[in-house]
Amino acid sequence: MSDASPASPPSGAPPSPTTSESPWPVHVVNDKVKGWIERLGHLWVEGQITQVNMKPSWKLSYITLRDVEKDQSIPLTCATSMLRSMPTPLKNGDRVVVYGKPAYYSGRGSFSLWVSRVQHVGVGELLARMEQLKRALDAEGLFDPRLKRPLPFLPRRVGLITGRGSAAERDVLAVAHDRWPSVQTEVVNTAVQGPQAVPQVLAALQQLEDDPRVDVIIVARGGGSVEDLLPFSEEALVRQVSRMTTPVVSAIGHEPDNPILDNVADLRAATPTDAAKRVVPDVVAERALVTELRARAGGALRSWVANEQRGLSTVRSRPVLADPLLPFRRQQELVSEARQRNDRALGITIRDMRSRIASLKAQVNALGPSQTLRRGYSVVQVLPRDHTPPQVVTSVDDVSPGSQLRIRVLDGSVTAAAMAVQRAEGSDPRAHTPGTDHSTDENTDENTDENTDRKDTTSDE
Repeated sequence: MSDASPASPPSGAPPSPTTSESPWPVHVVNDKVKGWIERLGHLWVEGQITQVNMKPSWKLSYITLRDVEKDQSIPLTCATSMLRSMPTPLKNGDRVVVYGKPAYYSGRGSFSLWVSRVQHVGVGELLARMEQLKRALDAEGLFDPRLKRPLPFLPRRVGLITGRGSAAERDVLAVAHDRWPSVQTEVVNTAVQGPQAVPQVLAALQQLEDDPRVDVIIVARGGGSVEDLLPFSEEALVRQVSRMTTPVVSAIGHEPDNPILDNVADLRAATPTDAAKRVVPDVVAERALVTELRARAGGALRSWVANEQRGLSTVRSRPVLADPLLPFRRQQELVSEARQRNDRALGITIRDMRSRIASLKAQVNALGPSQTLRRGYSVVQVLPRDHTPPQVVTSVDDVSPGSQLRIRVLDGSVTAAAMAVQRAEGSDPRAHTPGTDHSTDENTDENTDENTDRKDTTSDE
C-alpha cells in the first residue's frame, strides 16, 4: 500500500487547513459551510416557479425557483400560512421575486433559501424590462436591417419549432403542404411557455442550425398573455437567433403581439399561418406565373423576329447590296482623283522651285568674280621667292621692282615682272599695312572663281 501525498493547493491559493493526517469531521465541514452561506444575509431573487409542494396541514411548504435563462434552480422554504394569505395563489410558470435568507441545514447537508416574502412580477414591470432590454440590444446593432438574411425562394427543408400538437403546428404544416405538396419539414416540439421554454427552444435552434438540409427555421406559437409570451423576449434566446446563419422567421402570437424575437429575426410574420405563406411559395401561383412569363417571352421573341425580318428586308433593298462592288469603285475613283491632284500640285511645286533656283543662280553669277573678270578687270598676285602662297596685290606697297607677278584674267593668267612701282597722287601710304597676308583671300577668290567658271561653263553648255 502506497502513501498518497496530499495534493498541493493551486498557485496563489491559501494553504489547506487539513491534511490526510488531520482531516475535518463531517460536522465541522457542515458547520463551516453553514457559516459561509449565512454570511450572505437577506437577498432578493427573481425566477420562475416550476414546482409548489404545499398542503394545508403542513407548517412549511417547499417551492422550486428556476432561472429564466439557464437550466439552474434553487429550492425555497417558506411558511404555508404566508402562501395561503397571498391574494393570487402561486402556480407553475409564475414569474416572481422572493425575499429570503440562504440557509444550510447541517444535519443533512442541504441548502435552501428561507423565504419570508413572495411577490408576483407585474405586467407593467415586465413590459418596462422588455423595453429596456430592447433598447440595449438595438444599441448593440442586433436589430440592424443590414443583418437580415434573405429567405430562400424554394427551401429544401423547413425547420419548425413549436409546441407539441398545437394549433400553430397544424396551421403551418397544413398551409405549407397546400401551397407546395412536396415541401419537406423538420418539426421540433418544445415547451413554448414556462421555465422550460427558453432552454428547449435554444436546443431546438442549435439542432436545426447544425442540420445542413434545413434552409429556413420558423419559430411559431399561438397567442397568449404577456407572461405566456415572455420566453420569446429573453436575452439568451434573442442573442442565439442573432448568431444564426440559417434564416429565422418569428411567428409568435397574433398581430398585436410583439416579443423582442420579432426584432432580431430575419422575418416577422403576423401569425403562424402567415409564416407558412411567406416561407413556402404557392405552386399554383408559381405555375401560373411561369405560364404567363412564357407567353410574354414568346410574344417578345416573335416581335423581335418580325422586327429583324423587316430590318433585313430594308437592308436588302439598299443599292449597296444590289451592286456590292459599288463602294469599292467609288473609293478607287476617290483615290485616283487624289493621286491626280497630288501629281499636279507636285509638278507646280517643282516648276516653282526650278524657277527660283534659276533666279538665285543668275543673282549669284551677277555678283561672282567671273563677271567682274568678264568686264575686263584682272586680279594681280605677287609670287614670293620663298614659295609661300601668292598674295593678292591691293597696294603698291605689296610690290617692289623686280617682283614676279601673276595676272589673272577671264580665260587664264599671265606671269610678269614688276619693272617699277609708282604711287597714285593723293593716296595715303598709311591706309595699307605692308606685309598683310592675303593668301587666304587669294585661295578663297581663286576657288570661288574656279567654281563660278565651272558653273558658267555648265550654264553655257
